[in-house]
Amino acid sequence: MKQNLPRGNLFVVAAPSGAGKTSLVKALIESSENLEVAISHTTRAMRKGETHAGSYYFVTREEFVALREAGGFAESAEVFGNYYGTSKAEIERITGKGRDIVLEIDWQGANQIREKMPAAKTIFILPPSMQELNNRLHGRGQDDPETISARMAEAIAEISHYDEFDYVVINDNFKVALGDLKRLISGSGEDLRVEACGAVLSPLLKDLLPEDRP
Repeated sequence: MKQNLPRGNLFVVAAPSGAGKTSLVKALIESSENLEVAISHTTRAMRKGETHAGSYYFVTREEFVALREAGGFAESAEVFGNYYGTSKAEIERITGKGRDIVLEIDWQGANQIREKMPAAKTIFILPPSMQELNNRLHGRGQDDPETISARMAEAIAEISHYDEFDYVVINDNFKVALGDLKRLISGSGEDLRVEACGAVLSPLLKDLLPEDRP
């Protein structure tokens, strides 16, 4: 008789641009045996080297809107004129076979997940200082000063939502931050709960959110 596998957990990771979220999540997935990434739906055109159901589920705008209106998405957003979303069916496909899933999305997407799937564990990644965040954005060498300034302003706005998340990880040292994420995925890391990090967060937030944290 086939035994029912315990359901996998849903983890949501968000961060401001420059905090190192993408690199951390990539390393986390590569080092975790039971962690899988959801394949998102998108209405944008398929690019060279991409595959349907491999890179994305490529759908028409009409198909996307129909699925969204039917309540089929756990989270969705419009980015530069194209729709992106994570379907509930995709999350069920992964967690239903006992595997954990990680979603790398913004704070707004995290809010959607939190409302529809309250059992999800949400993690916010912070940079160690405003200066370091600025250095990382400049270090990419991809954007002009005006774009970097806009990204900095956007980052501050995103950081202000940190307290809506369950856990916070400060990416000062990559290996330490990765270790913190691994602890959370393994079911420990209660010391990383937002409410448990007050002593560490207080001086950092005065730097990151000077207007909001006098």
